[in-house]
Amino acid sequence: MNQQAVIEKLKTIYDPEIPVNIYDLGLIYDIRVIGSAVYIVMTLTTAACPAAAFMPEEVRATVAGAPGITAVHVDIVYEPRWTNALMSAAARASLGFS
Repeated sequence: MNQQAVIEKLKTIYDPEIPVNIYDLGLIYDIRVIGSAVYIVMTLTTAACPAAAFMPEEVRATVAGAPGITAVHVDIVYEPRWTNALMSAAARASLGFS
């Protein structure tokens, strides 16, 4: 699996409070594919986000379901802090940010 295939998997996961997938929302900071293992560094919109209880596991399970993946490591970080500037142009437009 390559990085683009991982991105496509991540685009199927939506923030429960915002109708935008987590990749276009800008929550994914880094993706590394090393052999059959995937390493993802991500954040949440805030440190108090209710999704913190389940989002890392959802990301892990979704990516782990891809053919050829034997391990997925998800690290949640809060620095740098997420802002709406990290969103894709399409996501900003769909949510009314200019």
